[in-house]
Amino acid sequence: MKTRLNVAQYFELPETVRPMELLYGVVREPPAPRYGHQAIVTHLTVLLDAHVRAHALGRLCVSPIDVVLDRDRALVVQPDIIFIAADRLHIIKDRIGGAPDLVVEVLSLKTAKRDRTTKLGWYHRYGVKECWLVDPKERCVEVVDLVAPAVRRKTFSASMLVQSRVFPDFRAKAVEFFR
Repeated sequence: MKTRLNVAQYFELPETVRPMELLYGVVREPPAPRYGHQAIVTHLTVLLDAHVRAHALGRLCVSPIDVVLDRDRALVVQPDIIFIAADRLHIIKDRIGGAPDLVVEVLSLKTAKRDRTTKLGWYHRYGVKECWLVDPKERCVEVVDLVAPAVRRKTFSASMLVQSRVFPDFRAKAVEFFR
């Protein structure tokens, strides 16, 4: 039987750059992502950070960073990229204490199903406004609007401009995510 931790106990663990999450009290430590995954995360971080800074929209951060979705239920996740809007910067402390405005998950063979179902469900439940599911295999970006009355999904590929409610002025073709 795995030992269950609360959020305070989880935060007492030694600091690491390895991916690690606390899922209802159980620590999950997957292996580090592969190079292709991290190359996309790095490139997308540069693209988004330039946009966020140019428009003074808030703060962007790349994983590993702990996002506490539910302290009482011991749910702490580490999306690949997070964005916090300027009017919500108060949730940033040593960690992120609440739902980011945007999360980006770069899919991999081992995480795609979980990212599309379980994690997306958490993001919706705990108030993330938008999630981008970046699929290197299909070379497409699925933007999931979690605020609309019903969850809305739109997939962008090739030369289509990615459209976002969180970043309405962002202009990048889906293909640019994979350069």
